[in-house]
Amino acid sequence: MSARHPIVAMTGSTGAGLSTVRHAFKDIFRRLDIKPAIVHGDGFRRYSERQFSALLQEARGSGRHLSWFGPECNHFQELEAFFKAYGETGSGIAREYAHSAARARELGVAAGEFTPWQALPPGSDLLFYEGQHGGVVAQTWTRRKVDARHFPPEIDRRIGRKGIDVAQYVDLLIGIVPAINLEWIQKIHRDCSKAHCTQEETVETILRRMDDYIHYIVPQFGLTDVNIQRMPLVDTSNPFVARDVPRPEESVLVIHFRDRKRHDFAELMRRIPGSRMTRASTLIAPGGKLKHALEAICGPLLREMMDTAHAGG
Repeated sequence: MSARHPIVAMTGSTGAGLSTVRHAFKDIFRRLDIKPAIVHGDGFRRYSERQFSALLQEARGSGRHLSWFGPECNHFQELEAFFKAYGETGSGIAREYAHSAARARELGVAAGEFTPWQALPPGSDLLFYEGQHGGVVAQTWTRRKVDARHFPPEIDRRIGRKGIDVAQYVDLLIGIVPAINLEWIQKIHRDCSKAHCTQEETVETILRRMDDYIHYIVPQFGLTDVNIQRMPLVDTSNPFVARDVPRPEESVLVIHFRDRKRHDFAELMRRIPGSRMTRASTLIAPGGKLKHALEAICGPLLREMMDTAHAGG
C-alpha cells in the first residue's frame, strides 16, 4: 500500500458486470477531480486470442482444463511487480489488450492482440485496476496448479517465499460478485448476443474454468475491503434456460464491509435510498442504486486518499 500513490482495484470474474462499475467510477473520479491511471486486467494475460485458441485445442486433446482465470494464462508476477512499482513511484509498465474490433482500431493493433509493454503516462493521482485478479494471492506453481487451499493463517504467512500476493499493494479492493446463477446468465447472454459463441459453447467455458474460478477468483473475495453482491429477486434456478438477464430493479445489492470503522453507516443509509443494515457489517440496497452506493461508499475513501497523498503521505 502507498499513501503517495494509492491503488484502487476492482476484481471479479467475466460476466460479473465489471464494465458497469468501471463507468460509475469514472463519474466519481470526474466529480472529485481525480486523474486516474486506468488499467485493465486483460493486458496481463499471457496469450493473445489466437495463441489461447491453439493452446485450448491442445488442452482439450489431452483432457486438461485451461482458462483465463488461472496462472498458466496470466502474468501474475508481472501484475504484482506493476502494483509494487506504482505504489513506490506512481508509474509502472503495462500494456493493453484489444478485446474488440473497435478497441483494436483505437489501439492500432489487431483484435485479440496486445499493444507493446510501456510505461504509464505521468501525472496520475491514483491507479485504478479493473479485472479478474486485482486481489489475487497464490502459491508458486509448476506448469499447472498452485495450491488448493483457500488461504488465511494470515494468507499463509503472506504467501511463502515465492508466492504471488497482489492484494498487499492495494489500498482499496472492491469485489463485484453477482450470485453465481446470475453471473452465468449474464455471461451466456452477453457472449451469445455478440455472436462470440453458442450457448452450448459458453456452458462448456463455464465448466472448463470452474476449477480456476474456485482457486483464483473466489479467495479474493475474502480479502476485499468491500464486496458488492447482486442478488436477483426473480427465478434464476436454471440459468441455462433463462430468456433474459434480470434487470437491476429486479435485484438487491448485498454489500459487505471488512472494516466497519472506515464507514459511517448512518450516512450511507441516508445517501443510498431504500438501504438498510442486515448485520453489523452488511448493508442491502435496491439493485438500481449501484451508482448511489459506489458514490456514497467510495467517495469519502477516495477523498481521504487524495488528502493524504497531497499532504505528502
